[in-house]
Amino acid sequence: MCRWLGYIGAPIEPRELLYDTERSLIEQSRRHAPDMAVPNGDGTGLGWYGHRGEPALFRSDAPAWGDANLRELASEISTGLFLAHVRAGTGTPVQETNCHPFRYGKWLFVHNGYIADFASIRRELLMAVDPVLFGNIQGSTDSELMFHLALTFGLENDPIGGLERMAGFVESTAERAGILSPLQMTIGMTDGESLYAARYSSGPVTNTLFVSEDVQSVRMLYPERERLTHLSDTARVVVSEPLVDLPGMWREVPAGSALIVREQLEQFEFAPAGFATHGSSK
Repeated sequence: MCRWLGYIGAPIEPRELLYDTERSLIEQSRRHAPDMAVPNGDGTGLGWYGHRGEPALFRSDAPAWGDANLRELASEISTGLFLAHVRAGTGTPVQETNCHPFRYGKWLFVHNGYIADFASIRRELLMAVDPVLFGNIQGSTDSELMFHLALTFGLENDPIGGLERMAGFVESTAERAGILSPLQMTIGMTDGESLYAARYSSGPVTNTLFVSEDVQSVRMLYPERERLTHLSDTARVVVSEPLVDLPGMWREVPAGSALIVREQLEQFEFAPAGFATHGSSK
């Protein structure tokens, strides 16, 4: 199981969430949960928005907890929107091009989960990617392919709908191949203006996803927490697992749900959908 987090709000140093909290993303990467056989040591990445029109990207195939470059970078950057990821591979090689986030134009994408029996349907899924997008695929993961399928099915104009059509296409392709419960996913993505997230699986068990409650309410619950005083009132964090054990701070995102986080938080039902031709919109 991979882990990821997304932040949107007033600019902060990513270090504050990657390293400084009680159960930071980097701490989670090396102290894995009891039901996990291995830690998240197959690479790491950070994508953020700064001075350019498209996001900046750092990726490394080194374990996150030992990557000195990531620590330096996370302390020097100040940004109001970023995605970070620690990887536990599910069969594809440990290499930089397989590390998240994945980028296309102004978009960043991270994923926790898998496509079951991916190797047996990989070719069919690849052939469905819009040829215009195909050259942007650099690695061999199911995650990067899911991103480009969602782009093919209209993500840029309809982000949640593009994800739903991607999920529907993966499930229908897997069904024809006799694969049961093919899709497990929590997804985070952003276009530099909004933060999007989805939690879904084809089977009864779905990887966890949480979103922070509004900062003003959290400050009232925990006025002694100095870390919270400089966060903007609209700041939100979306995480695979809570970064700190504070009752009332985290809301679990229900399975089969999607979020759009701007100044306000919107939650929608998420359900795989039928798909149409390249560049379609919902």
